[in-house]
Amino acid sequence: MRERDAYANLVLPSILRRYRLRDRDAALATELGYGTLRAAGQLDVVIEACADRPLHRIEGPLVDALRLGTYQILRMRVPQHAAVATTVDIVRGIAGSASSGFVNAILRKIAETAGAKGVDEWIAELAPPEDEDPVGNASFLHAHPKWIGQAFADALGSVEELPAALEADDARPGVHLLAKPGEITAEELALVTGGTEAPYSPYGVHLDAGSGDIGELDVIREGVAAVQDEGSQLVALALTRVPVEDDAGRWLDLCAGPGGKAALLGGIVAMEGGTLDAVEPAEHRADLVRRAVDGLPVTVHVADGREAPLPDAAFDRVLVDAPCTGLGALRRRPEARWRRKPEDVSNLAKLQRELLLAALRHVRVGGVVAYVTCSPHLAETVGVVGGIIRRRDLGVGVERVDAREFLPGVPDLGEGPHIQLWPHRQGTDAMFLTLLRRTS
Repeated sequence: MRERDAYANLVLPSILRRYRLRDRDAALATELGYGTLRAAGQLDVVIEACADRPLHRIEGPLVDALRLGTYQILRMRVPQHAAVATTVDIVRGIAGSASSGFVNAILRKIAETAGAKGVDEWIAELAPPEDEDPVGNASFLHAHPKWIGQAFADALGSVEELPAALEADDARPGVHLLAKPGEITAEELALVTGGTEAPYSPYGVHLDAGSGDIGELDVIREGVAAVQDEGSQLVALALTRVPVEDDAGRWLDLCAGPGGKAALLGGIVAMEGGTLDAVEPAEHRADLVRRAVDGLPVTVHVADGREAPLPDAAFDRVLVDAPCTGLGALRRRPEARWRRKPEDVSNLAKLQRELLLAALRHVRVGGVVAYVTCSPHLAETVGVVGGIIRRRDLGVGVERVDAREFLPGVPDLGEGPHIQLWPHRQGTDAMFLTLLRRTS
């Protein structure tokens, strides 16, 4: 991760296979890797509090080891002496005795301080004062950059709910599976995987967080199920449930890669005798879409969604799952919270507006567009939608559709008309959904 800017969720499964780690060993490796990456910012403050130099003056491999050791001391049930000893042994093997002595001194000080003060009390001491900086306090306690904590607070509408939101976002999530429509039912998928049927999506199944290498499941290898967060399923399903007069079954996924929502929409439209067009600009991601929708009435176009070679006013339903900062799925991408920067938001908002405009151009009068982001940041959600609707040169008539009625049984959906899902409320990624009907 440090050397190649790799993505943990992509490289860890191959590492587990390479070293033939299974069951408890795989679960421990996953917790060590993901957990350390997820908490990195908080761990760095703790390390610096016990070191004689700032972190940027410590060699990279030693920082890796210090983070791994500190994570075990603060956040795992590993005995402190074992966490220190195993980490020091690793450093001795890769960097020699002098470096191992340096790491040993820091980790022993961390362990002694944590033992004397109590982990929670010590972390609270290092955090910004709650009465002076409630967002900074909650963000540090739950290992998030402050700017992300502020974005969550803005979307929630208050600071009161922020600690619960960040705590849920910092927890290791369970695995959500999609039972592909027409291939297997959620009930059957739960039986063969040992999971439980999802509470809200009729196609969802939940597995425990420590379920090992999901890619090894027969249902995944056979292509009848896929990994997909329940929130992603819900926002796609909402689009299919909005009444559309004379729905001819011509649907469009304008940002289809890597193909999860295309597989869900394609399966549903296939059962209704319709078709789905799926657009993805990158060839390698278009290949992922083709694999995900194999055997379904889906046509994949390799094109920029803003300029896709598709007819205007031709589609009954259009999904815009816009590229975004991914702040709503941080719990599944442990390193992302420390890589993303505030300036990423403005760079993406322009693209999001242009894609939504293209969708409104492609949808027919009476048809519906679903604008979706895996981010709760207001600039990527209500900001984009509101800016489009207020435009005087839009060229089409648009009205908002209250999305809440199309997610029956899902609690705490707010005042509408849009929907913002949350890990601490619904147990899903923080998905945003707005439904727009073209009126002219």
